[in-house]
Amino acid sequence: MKSVVKKLVPLAGIVLMASCGNGNGKSDASGTFEADEVIVSAEATGKILQLNVEEGAALAKDMVIGKIDPTAIELQKEQAASSVEALGQKTNDASPQVSVLESQIVLQNRQVAVDEEQLRVLQKEQQRFQKLVAADAVPAKQLDDINGQVDVLEEKIKAGKTQLSVLQSQVNAQRRQVAIQNRGILSEKDPMEKKVAIIEDQLNRTSIKNPLAGTVLTKYAQANEFTSTGKALYKIADLSVLKLRAYITGNQLAQVKLNQAVKVKVDDGKGGYKEFSGTISWISDKAEFTPKTIQTKEERANLVYAVKINVKNDGYLKIGMYGEVLFN
Repeated sequence: MKSVVKKLVPLAGIVLMASCGNGNGKSDASGTFEADEVIVSAEATGKILQLNVEEGAALAKDMVIGKIDPTAIELQKEQAASSVEALGQKTNDASPQVSVLESQIVLQNRQVAVDEEQLRVLQKEQQRFQKLVAADAVPAKQLDDINGQVDVLEEKIKAGKTQLSVLQSQVNAQRRQVAIQNRGILSEKDPMEKKVAIIEDQLNRTSIKNPLAGTVLTKYAQANEFTSTGKALYKIADLSVLKLRAYITGNQLAQVKLNQAVKVKVDDGKGGYKEFSGTISWISDKAEFTPKTIQTKEERANLVYAVKINVKNDGYLKIGMYGEVLFN
């Protein structure tokens, strides 16, 4: 209960100042300046070789500001790359076996061609002896001998062509077998190449790059320290535009809208104010510390809503600095 009261007291003071400011024509709301702070963490594990950042330094986007020892990752990459190269040595080559079979096919084709030429000669002789036998010029036995030779040669040619088909089938089978074996080996190549790419990405992350233009607020690590993935290195924020977080009452909520231009006043340290132009970039859709039961108009006036106002910074504004807002 005490903690709730402690939280309610500062907000009540803010609302009171806002309502009083309206009455005196000084301000409609007040709050403090803040920035979108980003904690830059290590994306690799190892010893920090370099970390060239100092608190208050301005850094450009994608600027390389440090290096984490990449030795272990480089060794992993070399090992993975060697595994990919070794796959080529594991693959089989069908060329030697195919060359032998193709040589046999060439010889067999030549033999079939010779036999077919002999068959043509015998067939001419067969036709000549058929005429001689019909004229009773030669014995029929000579014709029978030639017929037998023709039959034998035709069977030999048929067997030779069958052998050619067998040899061609063996060539095709050899190529298919080697292709299947190589497919199983080469199927490992794609995962290995992806592993190399992953390691290459990890290697690139050993270079510490600044993710956004801004000013270093806090430095958490030093060179020669050991870091790990996700460990904070430094905190940075873009201070060119600061956000004034102010609180308004429920009655004031109807007077403001997104992208509305407002005036922001900051103490100049000489008893006066320095004025800036601002734009409302966010309005909370929920009241903070809302009473459980609202019964009277006075209680409704105690509702507080947070707003954020973007203010272009000329270098004068600082995080945590107090500012006042004029809506009109």
